[in-house]
Amino acid sequence: MYGCEAWTISKQTQKKLEATEMWFLRRMLRISWTAKKTNDTVLEEAHTTRLLISKIRKRQATFFGHVMRREKLENLVTTGMLEGKRSRGKQREKLIEGLTDWLKAGKSLEAIEATKDRKKWTTMIANAVKQGT
Repeated sequence: MYGCEAWTISKQTQKKLEATEMWFLRRMLRISWTAKKTNDTVLEEAHTTRLLISKIRKRQATFFGHVMRREKLENLVTTGMLEGKRSRGKQREKLIEGLTDWLKAGKSLEAIEATKDRKKWTTMIANAVKQGT
């Protein structure tokens, strides 16, 4: 999870992270890959739930709030409001788009404005963590 604050998580990446998390659990519980056990039974045996994606998203949200409150160069880079032409082809997913989907904040501008008020931002993050991914 080192540096996960700067990752953009697409649906494909999220599936790979969830598969990796289940692989870790199976290795810790010493469940063979040939054993016919579903992911739900593995989670029940481990007495846990899937936590990796929500931890990553929480780290991203706290880092994003920190960057947005500073109002420096990192702020411009994170929001993608740099001058110049766009590159050709399909546009890359931005960090703020993934966070607004996770926080259910509506538009990205609402999330940016919410970062100015630290209490409001932390409650938004706490509510999103409670709801899960």
